[in-house]
Amino acid sequence: MKQEKRLNTDTLYKIFIYVALITLAIVIIIPVAWVFMASIKENQEFYGSPWALPNGFHFENFREAFVEAGMGDYFLNSIVVTSLALVFLLVLSLPAAYVLSRFKFVGSKFINGFVKAGLFINVSYITVPIFLMLLGWDQSLRTLFDEGFFLNNLVVLALIYAVTALPFTIFLLSSYFETLPSDFEEAANIDGAGYFRTMFSIMLPMAKPSIIIVILFNFLLFWNEYILALTLIPGDKKTLPVGLLNLLAADRAAVNYGPMYAGMVIVMLPTLILYIIVQKRLTQGMTVGGVKG
Repeated sequence: MKQEKRLNTDTLYKIFIYVALITLAIVIIIPVAWVFMASIKENQEFYGSPWALPNGFHFENFREAFVEAGMGDYFLNSIVVTSLALVFLLVLSLPAAYVLSRFKFVGSKFINGFVKAGLFINVSYITVPIFLMLLGWDQSLRTLFDEGFFLNNLVVLALIYAVTALPFTIFLLSSYFETLPSDFEEAANIDGAGYFRTMFSIMLPMAKPSIIIVILFNFLLFWNEYILALTLIPGDKKTLPVGLLNLLAADRAAVNYGPMYAGMVIVMLPTLILYIIVQKRLTQGMTVGGVKG
């Protein structure tokens, strides 16, 4: 009787989980599918039922958004900024996380605590101080060279992105490095490998699942970031989220909905493609990190 009751409870629990997951999937998929559907509609189709299927494939919306609205330039700017930010972030965070997780030295606890404290700092709270700092540096440069450097510069924006993401990234990588067994390091030390060779040849390949998680999470963060890009790029080198907001404002005022939704698809598509490519490794990385060797 108890076993039968337990089986019934397990069955009800599984049904609840499946219903919850299916409901969540529907809640996520329907809006995304609707945006994709709306992006290929002609403008007059929006005055009918919003749930009606498009009469045809009006890809002119993408050409108008990509070329006439400048989304192509914004797309390229976002690729440059996101790629550079990821490179800067990995170059800075991987050695830092490895050292802080595998070595004990004077001040290591303080540095670890300092990094963890950075997890509680919201980027939006420090946007204005960052802008004022860069503005002051620009003004100093203009007195010497008649030209600024730090504002309206995609490389500087990428560096700011990387620095603001360091606390979370170092914390995540350190947590993973701590789960790796020390046997491989000891074997490398016996073979005469130094610290750098051990890190690059042995530890980093073992930490690949965690690195993939870091790349995916920070790609989403950098690709969709708006506040810093709007504040630090006052010129025409806009990134995709800032350009999309301008497109939404212009097309809403002109009652031109097709290119507006096409612009949304242009922003969403790289994220969806990247997630599809790495989803298996992402799941692996989130589970392997919890197992100690």
